[in-house]
Order: sequence, then structure tokens, then C-alpha cells
Amino acid sequence: MDIKELIIEKDLIINENDALLIVDMQYDFMAGGALPVSEGDQIIGKINRLGGKFNNLNAKIILTQDWHPIDHLSFARNHQGKSPGDEYHSEGIGPVLWPDHCVQGTKGASFHKKLRTDYAERIFKKGLDPKTDSYSGFRDQLKDKETGLREYLNDLNIRRIFICGLALDYCCYYTAMDGIEFGFDVYFIINLTRGVDLPKGNISNALKNMKNNGVKFVKHNSFQ
Repeated sequence: MDIKELIIEKDLIINENDALLIVDMQYDFMAGGALPVSEGDQIIGKINRLGGKFNNLNAKIILTQDWHPIDHLSFARNHQGKSPGDEYHSEGIGPVLWPDHCVQGTKGASFHKKLRTDYAERIFKKGLDPKTDSYSGFRDQLKDKETGLREYLNDLNIRRIFICGLALDYCCYYTAMDGIEFGFDVYFIINLTRGVDLPKGNISNALKNMKNNGVKFVKHNSFQ
């Protein structure tokens, strides 16, 4: 599926029961980082402007942050003979291995300096368990450890979540899919995200799965 095939929702009204989830806008996913997503830094300005709009209308802004220990098993360096980008499938890890990225306490794990983090109500860290990937902002890939995001949103009576950030076909995608499973009304801000498409076709598959599971698609200018 191509982005051009998506139906884009329009004329949405932001309210206090909405939340903007800004996913993993960290240095390692930007140009010059350990795992750069093409054009990832080019969406920061529009994310900031949308965050300001949510903030002005008393909606919530929430950040997620990849926060890996150096011995994380998603890192190719922790597998003899493996390189970043190699396909890899095991319980909790895969479908590919990555270079070291977003290691706890490093600059690469920090939010980009241009991101308006002051709008955020909370930051939810993920990927702390070295034995499993944690693409979703809600929980790890084994689905047995949650970050606390679901409980936080429920406590605030949030019903609609709007997802943007990096990367489209990994952390944003898994966050959206978990949001659907947990009963939220999920909107994916398609022009405020970028993908890696690894393995090839991953973006198309992610878009198709989201559409088929009830995720709605919007753009940054879809709001009144």
C-alpha cells in the first residue's frame, strides 16, 4: 500500500480528551545519528507547531524515548557474525538487527534540541529490557511489560491518540497497533513521520495493517 492510497480525515476538532504522542524524536534517528531515518529532522518544525496547538486547546502532549542498555540484544554487535540490517528472528527480537542506538545517557538518546519538549506532560522510556525489542510506546514486543502509557492515558480519560515521529514502520506503527488493541481511537499523522522500510516493503505492510485494523490517517493540517 502507498501513502497516496490512504483516506485522509479532515476538519478534526482537538479537545481535552485528545493526546498527541510524539515518538522517539532523538538524535540517533536524525541525520548524523547511529540509525538515521531519512528526512527525520525535517518534521520537527511542524510537530512543534502542532504540539503548540494541542497545548493551547488543553490536550495532552506525550513523548516516548528509546532508552537502551549497551547489551541490548537488538544490537548486531551482541551477535557474533551479524551486521546491522541483517534479518533476525527470535522471541522478542527482530525482524532485523540494528546498530547501537539510543544508548542510555548518550547524546544519541537525547531529544533533538529543536523539539519543543516543554509542551510534554510526560516522557515514557522504552527498550530498557536487554532481552526484547520495545518498538511500541505502550509495551515490549513480548507484550508482557507495559511502560505505563496505557494507564496514564486512561487515568486522564484520553480517548483519541494522534501519533507522529519516528519511525513510521517501527515505533510509530507498533504504538498505533497497540493503541487500537487497547481500545483507543488512533489517528496516524502520516506527513509527520518518516520510515526506514527495512526489510523492503515494511512501510507498505505497516500502512496496510494499520488501515485494516481501524487506524485513521490525518495530516498536520487536518485540524480546524
